[in-house]
Amino acid sequence: MRTLDINQVKARYHVVGRCPALDKALDTALQVAHTNLSVLIEGESGVGKEVLPRIIHDHSPRKMKTYIAINCGSIPEGTIDSELFGHEKGAFTGAIGEREGYFGAANGGTLFLDEVGELPLSTQARLLRVLETGEYIRVGSNKPQRTDVRIVAATNVNIQRAIREGRFREDLYFRLSAISIKMPPLRQRGEDIILLFKKFALDTAQTYSIPRPIRLTPEAEQVMLSYKWPGNIRQLRNLAEQMSILCYDTPTITPETLAHYDIRPGSEGTDMAPMGADRDTAGSGYDTERPIIFAMLGKLKTEIEELKARLSNTAYTPQMVTPPTSTALPQSIPAPALDYQPTPEAPQAIQVVPAEEAELIEEHQDLNLERMERRFILEALRRNHYRRKMAADDLGISERTLYRKIKEYGIEEK
Repeated sequence: MRTLDINQVKARYHVVGRCPALDKALDTALQVAHTNLSVLIEGESGVGKEVLPRIIHDHSPRKMKTYIAINCGSIPEGTIDSELFGHEKGAFTGAIGEREGYFGAANGGTLFLDEVGELPLSTQARLLRVLETGEYIRVGSNKPQRTDVRIVAATNVNIQRAIREGRFREDLYFRLSAISIKMPPLRQRGEDIILLFKKFALDTAQTYSIPRPIRLTPEAEQVMLSYKWPGNIRQLRNLAEQMSILCYDTPTITPETLAHYDIRPGSEGTDMAPMGADRDTAGSGYDTERPIIFAMLGKLKTEIEELKARLSNTAYTPQMVTPPTSTALPQSIPAPALDYQPTPEAPQAIQVVPAEEAELIEEHQDLNLERMERRFILEALRRNHYRRKMAADDLGISERTLYRKIKEYGIEEK
């Protein structure tokens, strides 16, 4: 390991930390920079993967050529092929002219594909062809184009799991991972947590002309070191910035102060499912939540049927609505228990159901998964002021999936 080179790289790219796993990732990036091999960077969301492609490009023979970074998860599925490979005039509605595409624009340089695990399978097939032959075809054309592009990709999903589930091509994985680099999560970097916090606190103080940057007591440092940091460096930076502003009068941070920000020893700090590799490994992705929603709808229908039976003075035997076979719950996620207990005796008096209540009952009885999903999406959009990226993070799905759902359900964006 070239210690001098790594320290110079850290200073140039503002990388803070002395963790051996971090040094190994930087050293690997420097070693592979002089080659044309494809590189796959793996790590959880927020660990700082984006710095490695820049290092690789700047230390490669291509450093004077174009460097383009693309977030594959933020491009809608319907336009991603056009964005990457370009299109011909009239290839689709709205294609009023030719488009070169990123592979054409980055010819001779480096293309960083962030969140490559979010690419649709059809686009993965096109990408595999480029990696194998250096050729691609624009949307709406039948003429091959050639490009000389160095591919560096990054992902925060478990690629092996995605391959088993048929969401990622195994042959593409082998082409992308000629060299694989793993970025460590923040919780495994030890004292780097304190160093990073001090840096972010100092940066915030300088930006907003705060006389004294906040500092941690020794007890608070121990809390920080034992915390799990599900949002990694991004979460740590946000915390340092918030406390720098809100704790202006009391710049000494104690464990009690951290507790106000849900930072406690051994805590995940959030009730939401963890993002990135941990979430994917646990199998708690968006698709696995669908059977839980079915079970909730089954409980709702049970309660509505019981209410109808009681109001109409008829006996009712509850039946549970079971999820379809294709969405069976994994063993690690228990289905919500139905806590309904049938009424031992039906009321004797016949009650007349008002028209408004009858309509309400019928409306709820007709609830299905699609309507529930549409409501969840709409509520998330409203909570986040119709910012798709923030709403997608809120829902735990990719921005491209959210875009497809918005079009599918005809949701109007403000």
